[in-house]
Amino acid sequence: MIAEQYRSMLGQKSVIRQLSEAAGRRAQQIGAENVFDYSLGNPSVPAPEAFRRALLSLVEEEDPMRLHGYSPTLGIPSVKKAIADSLNRRFDMEYGPEHIFPVSAAAAAIAHALRAVTCPGDEVLTFAPFFPEYHPYVELTGAKLRVVPADTTSFQIDFDAFEKMLGPKVAAVLVNTPNNPSGAVYSAATLARLAELMEKKAAEYGHDIFLISDEPYREIVFDGQTQPYVSKFYRNTISCYSFSKALSIPGERIGYLAVNPACPEAAEIVNMCGQISRGIGHNCPSSLMQLAVARVLDQTADFSVYEKNRNLLYDCLTDCGFEVVKPQGTFYIFPKALEEDAAAFCRKALDYDLVLVPADSFGCPGYFRMAYCVGTEKVERSLPVLRRFVRETYGRQV
Repeated sequence: MIAEQYRSMLGQKSVIRQLSEAAGRRAQQIGAENVFDYSLGNPSVPAPEAFRRALLSLVEEEDPMRLHGYSPTLGIPSVKKAIADSLNRRFDMEYGPEHIFPVSAAAAAIAHALRAVTCPGDEVLTFAPFFPEYHPYVELTGAKLRVVPADTTSFQIDFDAFEKMLGPKVAAVLVNTPNNPSGAVYSAATLARLAELMEKKAAEYGHDIFLISDEPYREIVFDGQTQPYVSKFYRNTISCYSFSKALSIPGERIGYLAVNPACPEAAEIVNMCGQISRGIGHNCPSSLMQLAVARVLDQTADFSVYEKNRNLLYDCLTDCGFEVVKPQGTFYIFPKALEEDAAAFCRKALDYDLVLVPADSFGCPGYFRMAYCVGTEKVERSLPVLRRFVRETYGRQV
């Protein structure tokens, strides 16, 4: 007998991955330059030169036994200290190495965080629109994911809806800012109000409610702005970070979990993560990647191409009559489709080799996502195609 829980998931594959694979097959037929694939959030700018130099230096100069051997269960101490020092320097925090747990990117950090602070039957709240993989992340722990409806005017938090759903069974709230798929950046006012409500309800119910912050896009913010650091606002915060987007190294699968040092159980939670790893087979990210990212913690890839792409698409979409909130960060834009059924809209777009992702699984039916982490030249060539699609399919004069 095989596990029915996982077999049932075979019919629930990621729509993003399915569209990306379809785009790849189409590219083989007509050439990749002719397929305008906005499906997958795969960074399109090179990693910083400093990261390449760090890898070369480590391979050429480091003791091979240290470089390629097992790291300690809780991560390499010097790497943990470097991460803590960087967070303290950048965000005025008081992390120590005992508050940091290196992982294989943000998904692994979330997997550990959820298992550390929830039990089967607990509820986890998140906010639409949200990354669809939150469902398996949460539900395979035995907890239940509940989704607070979106405030589609700004994609900040609908606090009236949130307060009604923040019941006694809620053990954690999962946030993602800058947000995939909307590109919204939660403001300091939003985060302060979120913390205030969570503190009030935790006191009322007599148990902790943890804030799990999914932060792979933390540095990708536009118009000279920054993302307020979520852990500054709420003591029981677990920050889940990936270097995939900041350094443009998604294939290296490296990140960390950081428990706010103001949390009374912070060091204990990190120690628990080592035991959680035993159960899920995580067993540490590679030593090489831990040591490499520790040398470039305050650097990022060049995100200017993403901001340029955002401006091009936003201007075109608004000119074509789409309702769309201008993204403040990430490399996604999230317009409302030109018909109620966004899946039908996206199927029609495929006839023009425009690969768009319907947002039903993101908790926002009627919307679609475009991942504009592609070359600007391709974005520019896609705009007349997008206009033709809108004109010929929906009769709009654009």
